[in-house]
Amino acid sequence: MGDRILEEEKGKTRTLRSILDACREGEIDLETAERELNLFSIEKLSEIAAIDPSRHLRRGVPEVVLADSKSPEEAAEIALALFRKNGYAFLTRVDSLRWREIVDAFEQNDIRAVMHYNEKGRTLIIRDENTPQSTYWGKVGIITAGTSDIPVAEEAREACEFMGCEVIRAYDIGISALHRLFSPLIKMLEKGVSVIVVAAGMEGALPSVVSGLVPVPVIGVPTPIGYGFGGRGEAALKAMLQSCSPGLVVVNIGNGFGAGITAALIARQARGKSKK
Repeated sequence: MGDRILEEEKGKTRTLRSILDACREGEIDLETAERELNLFSIEKLSEIAAIDPSRHLRRGVPEVVLADSKSPEEAAEIALALFRKNGYAFLTRVDSLRWREIVDAFEQNDIRAVMHYNEKGRTLIIRDENTPQSTYWGKVGIITAGTSDIPVAEEAREACEFMGCEVIRAYDIGISALHRLFSPLIKMLEKGVSVIVVAAGMEGALPSVVSGLVPVPVIGVPTPIGYGFGGRGEAALKAMLQSCSPGLVVVNIGNGFGAGITAALIARQARGKSKK
């Protein structure tokens, strides 16, 4: 029945109200209504981007804008559109030029918002003053091998905290001085982290070492740090992918955001099961 109704509606402009009315009247079933609502949530923003303002309702993960592949003007326009729809916007890879353009765009449109810019992690989180914070999702540990890996780790931290996680950090504890690793690991396990993100460049060995020591999942993030033949993170990526330690999963080079979101989802599931 749902497919028949959808076929009759082709060529017509479906609104949120019409979908809900059709479900209430029994013209479409619940599954069809859910599919229609998901489709309805995707809106065209000029010819620049297809924004998905309801992604957080569908997946528990917000839509995030990768800013460095867009012009400053495009990044600002998309940030405005998402903020107007959801009361927040999250952008990654935001340099000072794009940050300034976004601030100016909000000021020119007389829009008041709370902006949190992490210069080291290159993330920008924009919130409405009245938007409630995310509910508590659990605890995540984040480790870096060296100080050069911190920008990627900070991107992961911002993603985790935006999702409602408490983050326990330990930076610059690489395997060149392995004795520095044990105290932070003990602290993280004592605090009850559900997952640990480890960012490392060079030979990328630290995630495997951590994975061999802890009873929680480890997410390895290869970073584009190293010399010559190691490339821009390729050696670290290959080393992590070839790890003999089970429980280690790997994201793409420099993908702190992806690691942070995955860690937050794991923490949420672990916290939900602990309450049962």
